[in-house]
Amino acid sequence: MEILTDAVLDYSARFTTPTDPILQSVYQQTIDTHPHAHMISGPVQGMFLQFLSSLIKPSAILEIGTFTGYSALCLASGLTDGGELHTIELREEDGRVAQANFDRTNQGEKIILHIGNALDIIPTLEKSWDLVFIDADKPGYPDYYTMVLPRVRPGGFILADNVLFHGQVLEEPVKGKNALAIQQFNELVQQDDSVENVLLTVRDGLMLIRKK
Repeated sequence: MEILTDAVLDYSARFTTPTDPILQSVYQQTIDTHPHAHMISGPVQGMFLQFLSSLIKPSAILEIGTFTGYSALCLASGLTDGGELHTIELREEDGRVAQANFDRTNQGEKIILHIGNALDIIPTLEKSWDLVFIDADKPGYPDYYTMVLPRVRPGGFILADNVLFHGQVLEEPVKGKNALAIQQFNELVQQDDSVENVLLTVRDGLMLIRKK
């Protein structure tokens, strides 16, 4: 199910400020060479991540799901002086590509890449997070949310990608492992009285969550 037509997406991109040349290069390289290039945050979402990070001015960001590093670079742009972004990638090859992309920029020293299972790595990061971005395997979303929420500072934010999952969450009944996991995650957040949330129809859906 296509929620947004290509015409709408193209129009949105047309009236969005372009990202900087390095980000454009990272995006295009991923599109041209990666077999799962559709997983990258697009230019519109990338600019949204930059805006959000600049508004929050975080000193500590956690990203779950690095891919080729595009979204991490977008988020890192809003870090305060001395701030850090920790990003976790399961696949070693994607991690190598991401690290090479980080090293191309002046953001590289602020970004700390971890390779491995996020459920194993998250407990070792003794941080109070200002912003968490979840964009990894969909069945893991409920566990990632439950694990990171206690470490998000009051007033801090969690952002989760793909919460519309190609429109599959609108089907009756919802089918498929990934769509069912996203539906479970959306319901988990909606029923959590410790947060406020808004589901944004940007790209494949973004859930913006603020801890009370």
